[in-house]
Amino acid sequence: MPRFSSRLRSIVTAEASLLLSQVSDLQRAGRPVTALCVGEPDFETPDAVRAAAKRAIDAGRTKYAPLAGIHELREAACRKLKRDNELDYEVDQIVASTGGKQVIYNAFMATVDPGDEVIVPSPYWAAYPDLVRICGGVPIVAETRQDENYILQPETLAANITNNTRWLILNSPNNPTGAVYGRDHLESLASVLRSHPDIWILSDDIYEHIVFGDTAFVTLAQIAPDLSDRTLIVNGCSKGYAMTGWRLGFGAGHRDLITEMIQVQSQVTLAPSTVSQWAAITALEEGLSLKPEQLAVLNARRDLAAAIMNRTEGLHCDHPNGAFYIYVNCADALGKATPDGQTITSDRALCNYLLSHADVAVMPGSAYGLSPYFRLSYAVDTDELRAACFRIEDACTALR
Repeated sequence: MPRFSSRLRSIVTAEASLLLSQVSDLQRAGRPVTALCVGEPDFETPDAVRAAAKRAIDAGRTKYAPLAGIHELREAACRKLKRDNELDYEVDQIVASTGGKQVIYNAFMATVDPGDEVIVPSPYWAAYPDLVRICGGVPIVAETRQDENYILQPETLAANITNNTRWLILNSPNNPTGAVYGRDHLESLASVLRSHPDIWILSDDIYEHIVFGDTAFVTLAQIAPDLSDRTLIVNGCSKGYAMTGWRLGFGAGHRDLITEMIQVQSQVTLAPSTVSQWAAITALEEGLSLKPEQLAVLNARRDLAAAIMNRTEGLHCDHPNGAFYIYVNCADALGKATPDGQTITSDRALCNYLLSHADVAVMPGSAYGLSPYFRLSYAVDTDELRAACFRIEDACTALR
């Protein structure tokens, strides 16, 4: 058989997608598995957005779009950034792509040479390190701490910067922890970055609209406008607008960087779906992110799941301020034995046990670069979430 590319040896298939496929197989076989591993809201795409897509189809707007996205969408992104984030961008500083992941890929492919380093705070979205590797770079994991709310500290950032550092990734609200960077946090990081003018900053703001209580979202370019020329904002419609399957993301940054990213996109995917772009215009222009009542539902689910996890033997977690995940510390469950005599040696082993004995799928912390934890998504029906958390509790209580 002809050989495969060596670059594939350094990356893995998206683990959450593999787990979801396994869950689907089990469900088809009759197992009542609850998937608390899915990174998408369970709310429907807003009616006005779906209607806009239908109008686009009926109007024949189904042909190729310009490489960077249709002008109207890029204008809508500029207005959204001004309205929501107090940021001024021109149309030629915006690129629309097939989801936020492609924005990141385009950016790294345009800027990262073999051996260049990208600082990735952990726990991290599992795609970040592999996106770095597939583009020839080296992910440098900068570990955060639970007792510091999983926030990257300035001294940790400084300690991980070398002459080879090309990017810092910031993700707030964070996947998988739900941590939200405040103004003071971002300013402390900006103070470090000002001494390193050759470092790009990737600000992944995809969960921007999912924050709770008095928590306010801010992005780095707001706090440090002097760094805006080397900050790439990654955003889109998937999480905050319940449009995951529409695959529509956008990047905003220095026009030279955006130009290079468009060049990459020209040979990888071309522009994203034209119909999705017209739908996204409505989402952005009308501010159709999750409604207050939907955020209230997520808030209540967070409280429900966290309360059950914190009363469960061997588990404990924080109350995150954003996104729709809880990062559950399971260190006290390690070393225990299952009812059939198997020892729980890792967070992955615990997740396998919960799938086989509790019919609940959660993601191991090892997939996100910080163990022993597991990520639980509470963006599912409340009754289903409650029942699944009870089964987790029962399964952990059965450990000896």
